[in-house]
Amino acid sequence: MKPVIFSSLILAMLLSLGMGYSGDVQASGAAAEEGEPEPEKGPHRGRMLREDDFAVELGIFETGVPPEFRVWVTEDGEPVDPNRVDLKVVLTRLGGVEDHIRFAPQADFLRGDTVIYEPHSFVVTLTARYNGRDYRWQYDNFEGRTRIEASIAEAMDITTGIAGPAVLKETGKAYGRLVMNPERVRLISARFDGTVESVKVGLGERVGKGQPLIAINSNENLKTYTINSPIEGVVLQRQANPGEQTEGRTLLTIADSNALLAELDVFPAMRAHIKHGAPVSLTVRGLDAQLEGEVRQIDTMIRPNQSSVVRIALNNPPASLAPGAFVAGDIQVAEFEVPLAVKRSGLQAFRDFTVVYAKVGDQYEVRMLELGREAGEWVEVLGGLEPGTEYVTDNSYIIKADIEKSGASHDH
Repeated sequence: MKPVIFSSLILAMLLSLGMGYSGDVQASGAAAEEGEPEPEKGPHRGRMLREDDFAVELGIFETGVPPEFRVWVTEDGEPVDPNRVDLKVVLTRLGGVEDHIRFAPQADFLRGDTVIYEPHSFVVTLTARYNGRDYRWQYDNFEGRTRIEASIAEAMDITTGIAGPAVLKETGKAYGRLVMNPERVRLISARFDGTVESVKVGLGERVGKGQPLIAINSNENLKTYTINSPIEGVVLQRQANPGEQTEGRTLLTIADSNALLAELDVFPAMRAHIKHGAPVSLTVRGLDAQLEGEVRQIDTMIRPNQSSVVRIALNNPPASLAPGAFVAGDIQVAEFEVPLAVKRSGLQAFRDFTVVYAKVGDQYEVRMLELGREAGEWVEVLGGLEPGTEYVTDNSYIIKADIEKSGASHDH
């Protein structure tokens, strides 16, 4: 039976969810948990590799220079002239990528010709030739790496994506209220002055297009005529009662309550980047679902507090919305395409770096990122990740916790 591979931390999480397992368990930090001794360190804090009386100390040096390998060689505990040693190191990284490093004598040590880029996680193969004899050592130097079987990753909802180009949409936050669309408000008055005989609708009543509203007895011919509703909507104001004279005034105000706008307050720095038709995501207090809309109008008037009103037309607003509700909007102010980006949800902190976790087969390993612009769910990547890399987008904290639990440290 193929062993089920996952750490004790993930095992604990699975058990807490009531999920069983079968087979052997191989934790990422198995060596540490079994009490395996730490590798021998040399006087330069490098790793000691020994065969008979011949010894090599291999260490990463990064004081004042980019990380590089340096090697000190001894025989019977005495320093060996580095000019007498031919030495090479091959680093095999996750996914089979190999870094080949040659060495040249410098002072009392051998200096590698290649920068050791992060993560310092690889299988190290060192070969040396001295006094006509060949030596070879190989060991694992892993950091920020763990292994989780596919079925376990699926059970933990660990999902991945492919790093590549993305369109970043930058937004700005603004706040305001919902209002009636003034284009869908009607002020009802009489064509001919006269006496109000009857008012057929009440305040707040919903009316249909063409529905009778008011009966007027004309002062000119003493005939009664009826005013019908020009739109479907709600009676917002009623200023007429039977027996009153019309006198050219507004008798009723009717508005289409489904035609709402969001009026958002924006300040000059943000206003300069807003364009007509820009998409907007809206959150209304008391409403769980997010609404979508677009910029309909940018007010040219600057108010005393230096803000301007930006009006947003809503796409298919629910009937439960009402004017006056508080609303927050994310207005798109810029859009740009970048050659490489990752989802913000996949980012984690690792030592002094911001990282994502690359996935190769059933193994996961940190990738230290140089980041650029951020917008929405995406973050631009300037370095540290190859295009086309599969990386963890959701629940990456599980990978981080598993690595920390396993003790995959930064070992030079």
